[in-house]
Amino acid sequence: MACSRFEYVKGFEQEDRCLPGTWIVVRLDGRGFARFVERHGWAKPADARGQGLMDAAAESVMREFGGDVVLAYGHSDEYSFLFAQSTSLFGRRASKLVSCVASHFAAAFVYLWPRFFGGDGSGSTGEGFVQLQGPPTFDGRAVCYPGAQHVRDYFAWRQVDCHVNCQYNTVFWALVQRGGLSQRAAQARLVGTLTADKNEILHSEFGINYNNVSAWERKGSAVLRQAVQVPKVDGRTGEQVLVERRETAVLHEDIIGDAFWEARPALLATDSRRS
Repeated sequence: MACSRFEYVKGFEQEDRCLPGTWIVVRLDGRGFARFVERHGWAKPADARGQGLMDAAAESVMREFGGDVVLAYGHSDEYSFLFAQSTSLFGRRASKLVSCVASHFAAAFVYLWPRFFGGDGSGSTGEGFVQLQGPPTFDGRAVCYPGAQHVRDYFAWRQVDCHVNCQYNTVFWALVQRGGLSQRAAQARLVGTLTADKNEILHSEFGINYNNVSAWERKGSAVLRQAVQVPKVDGRTGEQVLVERRETAVLHEDIIGDAFWEARPALLATDSRRS
């Protein structure tokens, strides 16, 4: 770029590089999403189509940024993306990481909308079609974590939040939809209740065992890359053989305990971007 007398304004830009050698988490949250889901008639207490769309948008982000993003986790209107310690993407500039992840996620959300809200799933305007009424918006932030345990605790925190929100929404909407209460009355009924109290309301009044609520509602979605065997024709022999390929997968599992991480030690390996 040619120099000019106006170039001095570049000096007002502030350095925002993330600390070297740290894990970077970019978390997105839907802005005004309560109004968005209401406007588009999403099911209560949770909409499988909406969660499927969020998961698909997260997978798109992971494919776009390749091995730099090693894990994603989301529930409701939020998604977190874990960048490897070794990433040098965009010079580790927080503003670039956040803006590129948020814009790609939002674009993918709109692009993939017909797959989940297009009636028969093909994008046609048949029965069940929901027209997108306006652009979704996601805000974002980037946070650095120095160690693997900090990363695990971060994702545990988000899954605990998922559990809390899911249980509250499940009992709240049971009181409204099946118990005949107004939303204000249901909210008042739940003030001061503990986990056991909510489980008792669900079981005694509505015959619902919270543990039987769908795993994607209770546990959220973890998106990662897994090795899969795919058929391929051997160019030399013409025979069909199986080759290993890494593809994104969406899992609805506990990520608070040790089992998830111990089964996937490469996720938090120091050089996990290459794994």
